[in-house]
Amino acid sequence: MEKTIAEIIDMAIQREDEAYNFYMDIHKKVQDESVKETVAYIAKEELKHRKFLVGYRAGNYGSDSLRMADVVDYKIAEYLEEPEIDSDTSREDVYLIASHREARSHLFYTELAGMHADSELKTMMLKMANEELKHKEKMEYLYSNTAFAQTSGG
Repeated sequence: MEKTIAEIIDMAIQREDEAYNFYMDIHKKVQDESVKETVAYIAKEELKHRKFLVGYRAGNYGSDSLRMADVVDYKIAEYLEEPEIDSDTSREDVYLIASHREARSHLFYTELAGMHADSELKTMMLKMANEELKHKEKMEYLYSNTAFAQTSGG
């Protein structure tokens, strides 16, 4: 049975709610203030996605409201196993966990877009996938700069 546009948007809104809760759960568990600040920032980004989707569903925005951006996909999450989160999780592991989450979100939107012929909905889902890939890029950048910090010796 094919889902209606409203059902698809509702699925996407639920996904953004889950992402927000995921990041806020990490925020509660970790002790490192810089990590807390970073995951709170990404959680707010997920709330922005939710707000956009709610507005899109209500007819307030078109797919042209989001822009596609060039993204560097470092593919770190694809090559490293996702660690577990607890209060002692290292900074780089939090960023790796977040990279995995964003990779799954990117895949979710890409697969949702793939279920539809060319349409405004498909375009919007591809743009949402791009938004998630931008988050993945940020998290992988933070991971690589934390796990492999530059030393004064070069």
